[in-house]
Amino acid sequence: MDVLIQLLDRLLLAAGQLLMNPFYYIGIIFIVLHYRKQIQLERKLFHTKLHSLMNETWRTVLWGWIGGLAASVLLLFVGVSIDAEAVLLLWVITIVLVMVRVRFLCLAYAAGILGVAQAVLSWLPNAADLTASVPVLKIVANADIPSLLLIVAVLHLLEGLLTQYQGARMTTPLFLEGKRGQIIGGQQLQGFWPVPMFLLVPAAGGGELGLPWATLFGANLASGWTLLAFPAMIGFTELTISKLPRRQARFSANLLYLYGLIMLGAAVAAHFWPPVLIAGALLSMALHEGLIRYNQWLEDKQAPFYVHSPRGLMVLSVVPNSPAQELGIQVGELIHKVNGHKVRTKTDLHQAMGLNSAFCKLEVLNEQGEVRFLHRAIFAGDHHQLGIILAPDQQALYFTEHRPVHLLSYLRGRITGLLSNDSTKSM
Repeated sequence: MDVLIQLLDRLLLAAGQLLMNPFYYIGIIFIVLHYRKQIQLERKLFHTKLHSLMNETWRTVLWGWIGGLAASVLLLFVGVSIDAEAVLLLWVITIVLVMVRVRFLCLAYAAGILGVAQAVLSWLPNAADLTASVPVLKIVANADIPSLLLIVAVLHLLEGLLTQYQGARMTTPLFLEGKRGQIIGGQQLQGFWPVPMFLLVPAAGGGELGLPWATLFGANLASGWTLLAFPAMIGFTELTISKLPRRQARFSANLLYLYGLIMLGAAVAAHFWPPVLIAGALLSMALHEGLIRYNQWLEDKQAPFYVHSPRGLMVLSVVPNSPAQELGIQVGELIHKVNGHKVRTKTDLHQAMGLNSAFCKLEVLNEQGEVRFLHRAIFAGDHHQLGIILAPDQQALYFTEHRPVHLLSYLRGRITGLLSNDSTKSM
């Protein structure tokens, strides 16, 4: 009971420290800037609002807290050894990396760099003099890399769970240029969560009460412990032209589970056998990059899915709270017939809907090719296509260029990566 009371007391203290930590708010500001940029792109491409900035922001913050508390409970039995100075250095490294590429906003890269730096520092003949005279090098030398690698593993297992169950929510439909120059549809999945963790670490100078259970890493917690607030960021952004959003989210989650389990083994190995520490640090970065490249390679091999076919018009997205959403029309389905007339182009769709201005009957083909019959009255103010966003044709005014971005691009007012379709100008 005394341990539980101390945990609650120090949790409140650590929570207060977290709320005063500027890096936690930097993470939230990044999420706001990222989602704002995506919503601006949606408005430019589709002239409608597909996501709410406020709703998506508070949802990610809420799930970040839930995930952070769950990870903190798991790490109670590990016994990591990390201090506030190491956390600060990790965030500084992360911010520098994000200036280069936004996808480097991941502890895997910062922890890997810190581990490599520690190994290189230990090989220098004058390492002791350097660490004594340069405070930053002292932090590098004293950092517990196995503990950091284990935190990386736990965070990616958590990211896998959030991606599997939340990853398809913030999906943005895109118009892209295909391999042969034609305009095709795609889906950009993304999700970022600020994760506040509270790590059980040895207390400086000991404490009043020791920890009654043994920990995996055997940190010196029997003589005193405290809770350290560790604000972290997890998240992903991926593009698919060949899968439905929920399938891509499940595939990405499986890769994250694999990465997390491998890094868990690497962290334990580095703790009990220090010579493999640099291998674990390098693996943290290389395997993360490798999984990203593997997913991109698989996508490049697949045929585009979000294109129209002779059977009908492909549904790329559905506007929230629209008639199409009420009817249950799903992304990836084909609009086969409208008011009894087969449709193959957007012109066919508009003409067929104009046959009856008060009512609309649809025949929709689902993933299995089965026909679904839908009908609904049309009211004044309804979306002119019932809220259906169709895959692009070659007359699309704009398409997006998928390329890596850096942090400064989020601070610009204009939308980057949006190109005009020159084929429409010559027609």
